[in-house]
Amino acid sequence: MKTSSVLITLLLLFSYSFGQQAIHPDKQYAEAKLIQKKANGFKGIWYMNQPSNDTYVYKYSGGLATYPANHRPFAIYADQVKKTFFCFGGTDEQNSTLLHNVSYYDHRTGKIANPTILLDKKTTDAHDNPVISIDDDGYIWVFSTSHGVARPSYISRSRKPYNIKKFDIINATEKVGGASKAFNNFSYFQVYYLSGKGFIALFTKYNNKGQRVIGFNTSQNGISWNEWQVLAHIEEGHYQISAEQNGKIGVAFDYHPKRKGLNYRTNLYYLETVDFGKTWKTASGERVQLPLTDKHNPALINDYAASKLNSYLLDINFDESGKPLILTITSKGYQAGPQNAPRNWVLTRFQSAQWVNHIITQSDSNYDMGSLYVKGDSISVIGPTVDGPQAYNPGGEIARWSSHDGGENWQMTQLTKNSTMNHGYVRRPLHAQPDFYGVWADGNARKPSPSHLYFMHADGQVFQLPIQNTKKLIKPQAQPLQP
Repeated sequence: MKTSSVLITLLLLFSYSFGQQAIHPDKQYAEAKLIQKKANGFKGIWYMNQPSNDTYVYKYSGGLATYPANHRPFAIYADQVKKTFFCFGGTDEQNSTLLHNVSYYDHRTGKIANPTILLDKKTTDAHDNPVISIDDDGYIWVFSTSHGVARPSYISRSRKPYNIKKFDIINATEKVGGASKAFNNFSYFQVYYLSGKGFIALFTKYNNKGQRVIGFNTSQNGISWNEWQVLAHIEEGHYQISAEQNGKIGVAFDYHPKRKGLNYRTNLYYLETVDFGKTWKTASGERVQLPLTDKHNPALINDYAASKLNSYLLDINFDESGKPLILTITSKGYQAGPQNAPRNWVLTRFQSAQWVNHIITQSDSNYDMGSLYVKGDSISVIGPTVDGPQAYNPGGEIARWSSHDGGENWQMTQLTKNSTMNHGYVRRPLHAQPDFYGVWADGNARKPSPSHLYFMHADGQVFQLPIQNTKKLIKPQAQPLQP
């Protein structure tokens, strides 16, 4: 690494460490409570962010059990036991707190386990939703994230392989300046377990200015983590999303321009690593020096800033040759309503040694979020692209958009219809199987409401999970197939 890059990295790490001490001494922590009991149903968290004082009530809101797009994975298939394990942000009858729930779908029986409430996060902020992973020995790991530095983060591991009944809190450490420190604060966590190597996690640390600095860390055992490495810190910071395929990690990210505030996000960048984070390259194979600190750099794909467009990251995946595909929404501004239309769903893919953009469709909210599926020559996007009962708020009716010519042309099939609340944040499980192909939640996007969870089959059949149920294993209720 060049000397200048080393100095920049050290300055960023110092800024982060100073911010940690200045902003949240331990006495300010709202300590989570370990619960470990049956949830008696699937109750999703309802959450809102930033009142807007207009028809749409909030900047975004609704049933956000599988929010945000920057957390992943929410679900992972384990072939050894033929189960898809998943987690979500749950709550109690009053929606008074965020409960981290863990469950599984048994592909042999078609039944779902009544969730285990792992812990009470002592907040109603859905940014603190958990993510899940499974190691080589079958132990289930749940990473309980935080939103900034006001609350701690937690790492939990199941006591038995492929079992969700009991977990232990892991007293994890990370290297900071060569010394071991408690690893108890991380935001927007994205984690992948690579067989024989361990965990690689991409996440955000907030510095003393409240800026979102993106980077990654690795651990062989999930307990002792190495030194966090900064991927990028351009102007006011970033969001990032990532994907893994056959040991390759791909990362797409945006940036916040100076003096515009964190509601403004623009541009699209991409980097990848095939050696567990030792080196990072562009899609064309150009090696880059980390951290990236200039908005014009080799990772830049789309210069949306030049077009005065916001860009919202939805999902990223790879085709069968290992080339990346990225799903985003672009719009004219962050506020809800028709004035910032069109909100284009854009597929950006690397093909024939160059990046190509395809507009799939349009929807009515910047915070509509769907997932990207790739199988052979077929590309599908599943998300709330059809207007729902709360128009211009996040979510809507779920639809599948399919292309068989690389993204040039798309056909739509609607999967939900006549809903009373908006559906949103469809999440693709890691190693998704046909009978548990996506999971999401619904909710009223303009006022607090109960929130149901749903999953779907690859053929489009949708199942609603019961809010109340005392059985150990639940037979899901199928919704009518839409014409």
